[in-house]
Amino acid sequence: MSTRVLRIELKRSGALWAGAVFLASALAYLSLVDGAWSEGVTAWTAQWTTMALWTRAQLFFLWPLAIGFGALQGLRDPRSKMNELLTSTPRPVPHRAFASAGPTAVALASAFVLLILVGAVQVLPNTGYAHLGWLPISLVGAFSLVAGAVLGMGVGRALPSALTPPAAAMGAFVFTTLMQLPPGHTQTYTATGFPVEEPNQISLLSPAVDQVRNVLVTLSVPVHVGQAIWLLGMATTGFALLVAATARDRLLALAPVLVGLVTALLVLPSDPYRMYVVDKTAAQLVCDGPVCVTKVHRTRLADLVGPGKEALHLLRGSLGRQAPVSVREIATVPTAGATPRWSRETVLIDYADNTMASAKGKELTRYLIATAMVPGCSPLGLSATTVSVGDSAAQTIAVSWVLGDFKPLGDISLASSESFALARPVWQKFKTLTRAEQLSRIGAMRDAALSCRGDAFDVLKGGASR
Repeated sequence: MSTRVLRIELKRSGALWAGAVFLASALAYLSLVDGAWSEGVTAWTAQWTTMALWTRAQLFFLWPLAIGFGALQGLRDPRSKMNELLTSTPRPVPHRAFASAGPTAVALASAFVLLILVGAVQVLPNTGYAHLGWLPISLVGAFSLVAGAVLGMGVGRALPSALTPPAAAMGAFVFTTLMQLPPGHTQTYTATGFPVEEPNQISLLSPAVDQVRNVLVTLSVPVHVGQAIWLLGMATTGFALLVAATARDRLLALAPVLVGLVTALLVLPSDPYRMYVVDKTAAQLVCDGPVCVTKVHRTRLADLVGPGKEALHLLRGSLGRQAPVSVREIATVPTAGATPRWSRETVLIDYADNTMASAKGKELTRYLIATAMVPGCSPLGLSATTVSVGDSAAQTIAVSWVLGDFKPLGDISLASSESFALARPVWQKFKTLTRAEQLSRIGAMRDAALSCRGDAFDVLKGGASR
């Protein structure tokens, strides 16, 4: 298709309007609606992979728009009663179909590329981890819009009714929505009996992906390949419907999408832990002495080194040989709902915790000491780390014991005022104990807190660890 034909078709077909509506809808949703994509280390403007995944996640409502626009475009020739005139021209039918489908597909794919460029401009100053691992995620997303538009055009040509575009768009929307719910997800239970929902193989037939819960997660290669095969079959069926002249041809046109579906299901992984995998390069540790962060957060290392070394020094002075010897960012993706497993030798941190991500200087030192003493036992992988009021009170006493002054944790605890009031009478009794007894209770408190098998605050008060 020549550039001149493309320009003419763009003006006649309304493809430019389709691209403009797509881009405006996507930017409005990502920029104006508050959600997990707008804040924290997994925001769509924080890292390259999170940007690619969040823009793909929005396809649950944008992909149906592409199919609806395609179906509307497919009605143009039948509704204008030009079919007989066009078939009498010497130009081959596939050429005419390509000239008709090309502008809409190009406009929608270009709108998606512009969306990526808007995100890229914002990601560049926020990350020091440059890589191309995100590119296949976005390429499959752009291809899904092309395939959806061509399929919609084929359906519109095969079923020339004013009801076809809204019906096609609504059908696609129901499909993408169901893929985010059962039957697209399967409920399982953790070893502790906590219910979690995991994506299954069927969910990968949707171009939309799950919400981003961890900055280290990306899609595996079999997912890219399987989805590309499925979309190729879809686009081939759409094009075949565009050129089909008889009912038999339309029936045969369904073969590519069926073959693509079967082949994709053979390629797509069925294990959720082979669908969403850890980016091993992003998870590599970058260290300055005993303080380490993952490669994806290496720009944060400079701010962590000073407070990290200071916290280790203070803990060594208070706990002696029982003190941790390093600070390290968690470089694995925990099983959703699992009970945390903490280390005695290492202070494990997670930038998904908003407090950890925002704390600096002395406040960060206090946070690291509190985390080393009582890291919290909330189920992992479901939300940012949270600490109960009782654990926060135990943290208050532990930090005060290490630093020698009784002060509220302040911004490093969401329950600071309540936990401070709870900790005050316990601290008054605790400081009257001998140094040996204080050290004994602190050690018992850490045992309970690190094993997640007891109440750390109850142990500090003199109770027995469960």
